[in-house]
Order: sequence, then C-alpha cells, then structure tokens
Amino acid sequence: MPIENPEEVVIRVRIPQGKEVLGIVQQRLGGSRMRILCLDGKERICRIPGRLRRELWVRENDVVIVEPWELGGEDKGDVVYKYRGKAEVEFLRKRGYLKGLDEGL
Repeated sequence: MPIENPEEVVIRVRIPQGKEVLGIVQQRLGGSRMRILCLDGKERICRIPGRLRRELWVRENDVVIVEPWELGGEDKGDVVYKYRGKAEVEFLRKRGYLKGLDEGL
C-alpha cells in the first residue's frame, strides 16, 4: 500500500454559493454579533443565527461565509459557515478566493 504524500491530501472546502460572500471577522460586538469585512468591499454587522449559535464559535480574524439579508443586505447579514483550520484557508488563498481579503489575514 503506497504512503500518501502529505501535500496531496484531498480536503473538501465549502465554497460560497448564490448570494453568499466570504468575509473576515474584524471585531466581536457581543450578543452573537460581529463586524465583518466582506469580499465585496462592504463592512457588515453580522449575527450567528439561532440554529448555529451553540455550534459556531467565531473569533477575530476567522474566515467565514456571510449571507447578506434580503432587506438591509448592504449593512447586515448572517454567518452561515466558519472555515476550520489553516488548510481550508490556504486552499481558498491558492484558488484566489481571498484576493480582496489578503491584507486582513
């Protein structure tokens, strides 16, 4: 049985779909709310929805997927996914998904 090269390990990374955008957490505001700099250049006040509140622990400088609200989507949104581990963030950086956010990381 051949030994796999550690650089060739296949990982699955969730990519933003539809209206979702990538963002980086700038500041925690308390009460499951945070200020996030999104890839589209907007800074949004985002919250963690109730169904994810106990599962999703987010800190500053974490890379997340934000779903902007239908009404007030320019300023507000929901955090729907957090990237866990450096391997997932490196995958996004290599593929060019984090071009607008690289200065924040």
